This record gives sequence, C-alpha cells and structure tokens, in this order.
Amino acid sequence: MVQLGGQGAGNGPARGRGPVMAPLLTAGQMRAAEQAAITSGAVTGLALMERAGQGVVAAILDQWPELAGASGQRALILCGPGNNGGDGFVVARLLAAQGWEIDLRLFGDPARLPGDARANHDRWAGDVRPWRAEEAPDLSGYTLVVDALFGTGLTRGLPDGAGFARALAWRDDGSSRPRVVAIDMPSGLCSDSGRVLGDAALRADLAVTFHTAKPGHVLGDGPAHCGQVH
Repeated sequence: MVQLGGQGAGNGPARGRGPVMAPLLTAGQMRAAEQAAITSGAVTGLALMERAGQGVVAAILDQWPELAGASGQRALILCGPGNNGGDGFVVARLLAAQGWEIDLRLFGDPARLPGDARANHDRWAGDVRPWRAEEAPDLSGYTLVVDALFGTGLTRGLPDGAGFARALAWRDDGSSRPRVVAIDMPSGLCSDSGRVLGDAALRADLAVTFHTAKPGHVLGDGPAHCGQVH
C-alpha cells in the first residue's frame, strides 16, 4: 500500500494476501488525509500521484512476476476525468518505459482534468484516444487492462450503459484473457459500502489501493469484484 508521506514510506505493494489489519478509510476520510498531508507540506499532490503510479506497477509485477522484462506486452489503460485518471497516466508512462505497448483511452475532456492529472496527461508522450463508457472493448491481444476511471470517487451508477464494465464483469482461469487491475476500486463499486452502483461493475484480478484499504474492498460485493488487494 502506498503511504502518504514520512519516513519509510514505500512505493511498493504490501505483500500480504490475507485480510487487511488496519483502519479502513472512507472516500471522504481518505481525501481529508491526502489534503492534510499536502497542506502540511509533507508531500505534493503531484508526488502522491507519481508514487501511486509506481505502486501500481510494482504491485502488477509482484502479482505476475513473469511480466517483468517480457517482450510483446500490451496494455489497455482506461483513464477517467479525475485524479484516478492521473494515476493511470503515470502507470502508462512507467510501463512504456519498460517496453510495453500502451493503448491509452481517456473518458472525458483533457482540458477539464484536475491540475495534477493534467500535468501527467501532458507528461505522457503517447497517443490519447477518447473513450466512451458504453463501448465494450475488444480485449484480444492485451496482456493487461488497467481501470483508472473512477477510483474511490464514484457515487452513482456508471454512465451510458458501461459496456466496458459488462465486458470485464467476468473472471476465470483461462489464459486467453488479459489480467485486469483496478486502481483503488473497480469502477462501478462503491468505495464506502462495497455495493455495485447501478447495474454493472468491473471485476478485477487485482486492486491496488493507497495508504490503507477502504470499506468497499471487504464489504458487500467488494471481495468478488476486487480480486487480490494490495
């Protein structure tokens, strides 16, 4: 889990696979903790976003070490209109630096991204294609799908039919499908209650959260949709 700041704060994932024995923070509490850390001068929002992206990449390679250094890896990264999307841009940049082919899609207007997310949008040297939530992706040829759409900030059902969530609402042991990673929370899942908001939520193999786990990782539909939680 990526810490907010201070001595010993790590960039990598927690390695435990069991229940998280730490206080669970609601979305509002997490926002307050982040803002307090930024206001105190302990860390900047941009540094937190970079650390989050580093933590996601570290968690991916910890979960699937066979992906490290492997050639021909291709990732679909879905970025949303807020800071979760900014985390996705960092992940895209870091994976591209390791030789991955990146297909990055943005749900929203780049001009309306929050400041730190926009900064990482501008740091991304590759193409940014628009994404419509009703589109069901063709997943053939991808090694990895990264859900950086909404994170903990979602308070209502997914927009426009959420074809992507329906396409990723299954999980099995087959080798023909990509691994699915959610940054913070799978899209469509309430961070505070773990319930599916609306009629669809993405199912992830791995959810990478920051500082501490959220109630939605362990309550309601959360465990079935989050997979392993780092």
